[in-house]
Amino acid sequence: MKRQRTIVTFNSNMNNNNNHLFHFLSEEIIFIILDFLNQNPIDKKAFSLACKSFYAIEAKHRKKLKPLRSEHIPQVLNRYPYVSHIDLTLCPRITDTSLTTISNACMSSLRSIDLSGSNCFSGTGLLSLAVNCKNLVEINLSNATELRDSAVAALAEAKNLENLWLGRCKQITDMGVGCIAVGCRKLRLISLKWCPGVGDLGVGLLAVKCKDIRSLDLSYLPITDKCLPSIFKLQYLEDLVLEGCFGIDDDSLSGLKHGCKSLKKLDISSCQNITHVGLSSLTSGSGSGGFLEQIILSHGSPVTLALADSLKKLPMLQSIKLDDCPVTYAGLKAIGNWCASLRELSLSKCAEVTDESLSSLLTKHKDLRKLDITCCRKITYASIDHITNSCTALTSLRMESCTLVPREAFVLIGQRCQFLEEIDITDNEVDDEGLKSICRCSNLSSLKLGICLNITDEGVANIGMCCSKLVELDLYRCTGISDSGISAVASGCPGLEMINIAYCKDITDSSLISLSKCSSLNTIESRGCPLITSLGLAAIAVGCKQLAKLDIKKCSSIDDAGMIPLAHFSQNLRQINLSYSSVTDVGLLSLASISCLQSLTILHLKGLSPSGLAAALLACRGLTKVKLQATFKTLLPHALFEHLEARGCVFQWRDKFFRAELDPQCWKIQLEDIMQMQ
Repeated sequence: MKRQRTIVTFNSNMNNNNNHLFHFLSEEIIFIILDFLNQNPIDKKAFSLACKSFYAIEAKHRKKLKPLRSEHIPQVLNRYPYVSHIDLTLCPRITDTSLTTISNACMSSLRSIDLSGSNCFSGTGLLSLAVNCKNLVEINLSNATELRDSAVAALAEAKNLENLWLGRCKQITDMGVGCIAVGCRKLRLISLKWCPGVGDLGVGLLAVKCKDIRSLDLSYLPITDKCLPSIFKLQYLEDLVLEGCFGIDDDSLSGLKHGCKSLKKLDISSCQNITHVGLSSLTSGSGSGGFLEQIILSHGSPVTLALADSLKKLPMLQSIKLDDCPVTYAGLKAIGNWCASLRELSLSKCAEVTDESLSSLLTKHKDLRKLDITCCRKITYASIDHITNSCTALTSLRMESCTLVPREAFVLIGQRCQFLEEIDITDNEVDDEGLKSICRCSNLSSLKLGICLNITDEGVANIGMCCSKLVELDLYRCTGISDSGISAVASGCPGLEMINIAYCKDITDSSLISLSKCSSLNTIESRGCPLITSLGLAAIAVGCKQLAKLDIKKCSSIDDAGMIPLAHFSQNLRQINLSYSSVTDVGLLSLASISCLQSLTILHLKGLSPSGLAAALLACRGLTKVKLQATFKTLLPHALFEHLEARGCVFQWRDKFFRAELDPQCWKIQLEDIMQMQ
């Protein structure tokens, strides 16, 4: 009791004379304390409401803003005048007026702004930013599909700009990029991915004018060898992405013999015209090969002996990605004989990989940290035996759909590779014994067990007992799992952030009540769990305040009673799928109180009426994407959709009919048939 009275006295003094501990701390020390409150945004808000001095200090401390809606921007900037980074990705409609407001309020303090996915602004707004915000060094305009050269040209006034993303800005051309090149001489990073109007002229101008470029993404541009000589002269270039540049061939890469000496990462995936001849330019002459650490050749030429030999002289190479490439035994064996020891290797969807070729490849690469053999359907026990013997330092192993690997092989993973942090064994024959062994990897943060039909609660219980650091757990269609397994996970993995229990049909409210103790949960995938009701959902809403993504499709026992707690407690919810549930107009309308809600999927809701739907769509002002049954398109006025689209909402229409669920084993067989046809 005496201790309680001391605390009360302490709190009362805080409100009177400021004679409390924080009164004697410097502003810098309080800022350090606030830095530790990053996990939950509500914590900082609570701090600011304690007293007037805390309110002022928190405003001064905050440097990053992510407003929910554009109409809030003036008030938010008035509250936080010292921000340097603004993220507007949650605001689909940003007008010139909004950008002018930001530029006038922030002035030289603004250093970074993210407008990716936003539209409705033009060169006027961008010019205001460029002129008023002299210290602006980073701007992301990705997916601004309506942005034209005149708007992009305004960025030329941002003389200190260093990082610029223009991915999928499909209207810009060489003219706009040329203006940027002339005005923004300090550029270090620029992405032009999927900008089909940009060609050799624009890229060449960038390379000539912006000599400090470190990272250049030219994916899927219609460029040829005309602009490459200028690129290869960039003396600081470290990261070059040429993915899907079909106009580039072996001759185009010849300039690498004498240029790009600082290059560390080269991505030439999906470049069908590049063979070992072009890659040999990396190791001939005095060119770029000396410092190259990562090369990505996915979806490209066959991995032959000649290709492997063309790369073996790269002394610093640590990562190679060969996803979906035709491979040969000779090619993989040659890579295995390299002197350099790889840290990362990806062979995802390389159908020709066999036990023999994989074993010969991994013999010398004992320092391998990341291995991806997803859909290598010819490997068996022998491969897992060799991997776990040779690569004991692995931190990431992805082997989804390696269907010939027997269940006893998975025991080897936990026995020999105990440094693993990420394991994906989706669609495999692992059983409880194998899972028990894998759970010896106490550093596991991500474990994917989807469509593993041999595991039960007994195996899953080991996750809770041994994997306290687990953040992500995928149990999709693991039909042997019930409430006891989930309870063990919830009690042993308090930091869990994502769980997928979709189509685990024995899961009930008891599982959700257990998971409600995991306060960091932000993603729950529970579609197709018919025994879950509104009671379990209410527990999640109360306990998991960070919930941002929720899928309760085909949870037919969830009704309006589950929506009310969500509306009250889940104020961070951004995405929800209510399809085939029992939610009606009332429940849907209650979600309007969730200001963060952006994505809504509502297919086959029997209790949903046209008038109820219209009211809910109007009330949920933050919506940016809605999936609806096509029948509603004619039942609601066209003017309503025009109004909502003007607010930034995109509608996706579906004309699906109800389909009964297949038995899990039948479903898996059907999936395997589809994969074989591909």
